[in-house]
Amino acid sequence: MAQFHSPSFGDSTPASLPVRIGRRILITPFLPRPRLRRLVRLFAGLHLYGLSGALLVAADLGAMPWDVLHQGLALHTGLSIGTCSVIVGALLMLAWIPLRQRPGLGTLSNVVVVGLSVDLSLWWLPEVDHLAARAAYLALGIVACAVATGCYIGARLGPGPRDGLMTGLAARGLSVRLARTCVEVAVVATGVLLGGTLGVGTLLFAVAIGPLAQVFLPLMDLKPPEGRE
Repeated sequence: MAQFHSPSFGDSTPASLPVRIGRRILITPFLPRPRLRRLVRLFAGLHLYGLSGALLVAADLGAMPWDVLHQGLALHTGLSIGTCSVIVGALLMLAWIPLRQRPGLGTLSNVVVVGLSVDLSLWWLPEVDHLAARAAYLALGIVACAVATGCYIGARLGPGPRDGLMTGLAARGLSVRLARTCVEVAVVATGVLLGGTLGVGTLLFAVAIGPLAQVFLPLMDLKPPEGRE
């Protein structure tokens, strides 16, 4: 899920500003123009991200790293994979507090929309048994995830909760690559112990998603008007 959601998936620039109202501070997204296009791209990207995760789950050849964990949690709680994704995303937001990461509209939307999209997509996706069809689901899911990553990060409305965790750790001295590797290895290991699906699809995703996302990120990037960066 995923995200993930560039080689680090966290190289987006969170675009949010603190707004003080009385004694309260609200973190509100700063929406540079073109506002409507950013919102459309954000939510289209998040929905596509959920669909890509569902495709890998339906292929049953190995899920995305975080979805391995969500699958395992779903098996033990009786909740849906999407619901587990929402809960994990919300808990990760708590980890942002000591890391001093600042959420934007994209961050908060990521927590909810991706999980809903996973469940909705799993509901309507046809079941496939033939290996060729499952392989097609896998390939389509990986490409869709790369496009989705370019969309929602390119909207520049805040990174996903998983991305922010990694960039927050990187800001504390770890390289982004090391932070991502450590987090995702721990996530996959936990997911496998809980019964999540680790397979060739997980490995292919890990190898292919970085280069593919690197292609789509520049194509989807909506930079703020000059002078607002």
